[in-house]
Formats: sequence, structure tokens, C-alpha cells
Amino acid sequence: MTDLMPRAARRHRPLVLLTAAMAVLAVVTAVGTLADPRVLTGAPIWLKPFKFSVSFVLYGATLAWMLAQLPRRSRVGEWAGSVVVATALVEMVVIVGQVLRGTTSHYNETSPLNAALWQVMGAAVMALFVAHVVVAVTLLVRRAGDRVTRWAMGFGLGVSALGMLVAVPMTQPGQAPADAGVTGAHSVGVPDGGPGLPILGWSTTGGDLRIGHFVGLHAMQALPILAFLLRRYLGGWLDERDRVRLLAVAGTGYGVLTLLLTWQALRGQPLLRPDLTTLAALAALVAATALAVTAVVASRRRRPELALAA
Repeated sequence: MTDLMPRAARRHRPLVLLTAAMAVLAVVTAVGTLADPRVLTGAPIWLKPFKFSVSFVLYGATLAWMLAQLPRRSRVGEWAGSVVVATALVEMVVIVGQVLRGTTSHYNETSPLNAALWQVMGAAVMALFVAHVVVAVTLLVRRAGDRVTRWAMGFGLGVSALGMLVAVPMTQPGQAPADAGVTGAHSVGVPDGGPGLPILGWSTTGGDLRIGHFVGLHAMQALPILAFLLRRYLGGWLDERDRVRLLAVAGTGYGVLTLLLTWQALRGQPLLRPDLTTLAALAALVAATALAVTAVVASRRRRPELALAA
């Protein structure tokens, strides 16, 4: 593990440089959030570029780490990583540029220039999604890392792709508010920019499609971390097959949770005020996940060779 990031720098220097640049931008935009009194759609004007820069720090560092798991260099994987870097830079240039102009970057078609920039962002997101999928396939086909790590990366990237897809309703015509020149919205049932959770900004009065998007995207960090914890603390008790099965349970449950949160938002419900239907669905997910985990552990105990070893 100690040489993975140096290896990542050798395998894909652009991703490492992107991570460093986004970390610097995160500091700059954090200062801007505190120092600039301007407010845009109900939030400090520099908050969006701050959140996006932090997101790209995590995304770039994680993708570089994953590519470093490959047993040997992959031109396809490196090409896909370079596409991610290019699209991330395009996204951030537009977002920061629009802040400097004092206007929004997302869903903004109030002028020909704003509409063109929004279309450029949309094309960049689609290219990033394709590159993301290519990296996932490359890691699985080239058998990156050990079996448990490979499953963690595969599920993580798969659920992250799902997290990208659940953001699509934000851009649909039916989601657009009545304001002229606005072609989408984060919130459902209430206007964007209303009361929201601190920093995150998720609506506390209506549904918010960013929640499922956020949760899904960060599966690519959460599941590899789970694989590490299973190996670190339960590696002597659970064999490789058991840990893979637990990761499959966790990955499936994580994906269903992403869909559940998106379903809740599409029905106009705030995250912290779910109705009985949502609570029942969540309880069913928790119960099914707990049952699957119990089945994995029980099957381990039934295996004679492991029972003797214990």
C-alpha cells in the first residue's frame, strides 16, 4: 500500500496533477465562500465550485489509486483516465467562469453564451461517464489487485456510474421550473435555493435529486474502504470468498439505497422527513442486507475446515 500513490503518479500523472490542482482550488474557493458576500440561488456564490473541487479531489485520487492496482500499464485505462482529466477541467473552467460572471452554470440558458456553456458541460459529463465505464471494464478485464479489491473496485465504480445516471432527471424538461431560460433543477416540489442542509444545501422542504447522486458517486470510495477494513480486522476470521460475498451484499445494498434515495426525492420528500412508504422500503432494505450478511457468516460456520481452524 505504501508505494501505491507513487506508482499512481508513474501510471497516470495527469490524474495525480488534477487531484493536486483541485485541492488548491478547494482552498481558494473555501476562502471565496467566506470572503465574498454574494449569494446565488440561496447559497454563497463560491460554494458550488468548492463542492465540485472537493469532489474531483476524491474522484481523481481514487481513480489514480485504482489504475495503480493494474499488474501492468494499460493504454486503454490511461486514455480513459486522461479523458476524465480533460472533462473535469472543462467542468471546472465553466463553473468557476460563471461564478466570476456572477451567474449560474447549471441549467442556465438565459443567453446564447450561457446556453452554449451549459451544453459544453453536458457533453463533458457524458464523455466522463463513458471514460468512467471504460476504466471499470479495464480494471475487471485486466484483473487489477487481489480478488477482494477487484470486487470492491468493480462494485464501487458500478454504483458510482449509477450515481451519475440518477442525476439525469435533474436535466429533464419536466423538472425545469417556470423561470424562462432555466432547463432543470435539483429540487422536486420546491424551487431551487430554498432552505437546505448546511454546506450540502440539500432541500429540507422538498425532494432533492442531489442526494442519490452524491451517495452513489461515493461508492467508489466506500466499498474499497470496506474491503480494507474486512481484510484488516476480519481477515483472520473470514476467508477471501467470504469477504467477496460480503462486498457483493454491501455493493448491492448500496446500489439499492442510491435508487431508494432518488425515488424519495422524485416524490418530493425531504431526506429527513420520509413518509411511511419510504421508511418501509428502507426497513426492507436493511432487513434484507442483514439477512444476507447473516447467511454469509452462517455458511462460514458450517464449513468444517473453518470450524476446525477456529
